[in-house]
Amino acid sequence: VKDLRPLKQILHEEGDNTLIFEARFESGNLQKVVKVNEFEYQLTLRTDLYTSRHTQWYYFQVSNTQAGMPYRFTIVNFTKRNSLYKCGLRPLLYSEADAKEHRVGWRRTGNDIKYYKTNVGQGGRQYFSLTWTFQFPYDQDTCYFAHCYPYTYSNLQEYLVAISKDPVKSKFCKIHILCHSLAGNTVYALTITNPPKSDKDTKKKAVILTARVHPGESNSSWIMKGFLDYILGNSGKAQLLRDSFVFKVVPMLNPDGVIVGNHRCSLTGQDLNRKYRSNGKKFYPSIWYTRKMIERVMGERDVLMYCDIHGHNRKQNVFMYGCERRPQAKAPYVQPRVFPLLLSKSCPDKFSFSDCSFRVRKSKEGTGRVVMWKMGINNSYTLEAS
Repeated sequence: VKDLRPLKQILHEEGDNTLIFEARFESGNLQKVVKVNEFEYQLTLRTDLYTSRHTQWYYFQVSNTQAGMPYRFTIVNFTKRNSLYKCGLRPLLYSEADAKEHRVGWRRTGNDIKYYKTNVGQGGRQYFSLTWTFQFPYDQDTCYFAHCYPYTYSNLQEYLVAISKDPVKSKFCKIHILCHSLAGNTVYALTITNPPKSDKDTKKKAVILTARVHPGESNSSWIMKGFLDYILGNSGKAQLLRDSFVFKVVPMLNPDGVIVGNHRCSLTGQDLNRKYRSNGKKFYPSIWYTRKMIERVMGERDVLMYCDIHGHNRKQNVFMYGCERRPQAKAPYVQPRVFPLLLSKSCPDKFSFSDCSFRVRKSKEGTGRVVMWKMGINNSYTLEAS
């Protein structure tokens, strides 16, 4: 990660108002930019490494800006037919000048936003374009555009270092090395529970949470951070949860993909959330070791719930996918609709029960949710957030 700092390349002469684009930094993604005219640029995203697909995530830097000018940006090689950009989603902007002068961070921006089918394609694949207009707030500013709020591997490492240095949190949150990724990055696992007060505490049920198997779904990392902030807090409810359960957490399953700015795949060019049945310890180490960790936990105690956190590119709301077989068991705690229903009751403005689905499709049989369910965890979910 340390070596992924942008190289300073001054490609323009003094007085040249051409924007300078850069994406050679952690989680950055851009392949090329064509200047169409003075204020219009056509951008092509890099596909996930070692694939010809999965152009969705973008994160790039723009400098040499002119304030108040009507720029137009068009990303020309999206491959999904539908997009939330048709429903009001807007690109994200971060301005270094705004951050310095007004303490303003990432914000949604852009006008005249359109997502549309083009007459271009490649290898039998149809391309779609996203276009928007924009006026930079400052001259000579450095700005960033992104598909979703970035959350990098370095962000996670800083967060975990802060936990390990906290004299209170480090007592009930133990940080372990689960394994190393193909590129040698550490995949972390956390064990969160209050120290036992008596022998009966050894029978605490376990709750298992994972996130960021798909690198471009950075909102899953923000949800995971929200969960960790809460469960490591000093509220009475957080204390009760730590007294009652052992939480096993893998906050970033695919650090390599996150670092290189992939949308869906690892460095093998494969979707890791289809590899939970695989014995490919060498090629999919984070998935193999996560499954082994869960098997070990299941041998020690009951597992009440497994939940893998994702972001969804085309659907709105927050919702869950569960697994259901018929006829369903009578006991409510093994009825997979109960937990999502409770969530929808406790936060109806955010969680949509009507968007939940409990079908087990053949195409999903290699996912964490389905494999853990077949291993015997009744409450096995994918949490999706728009």
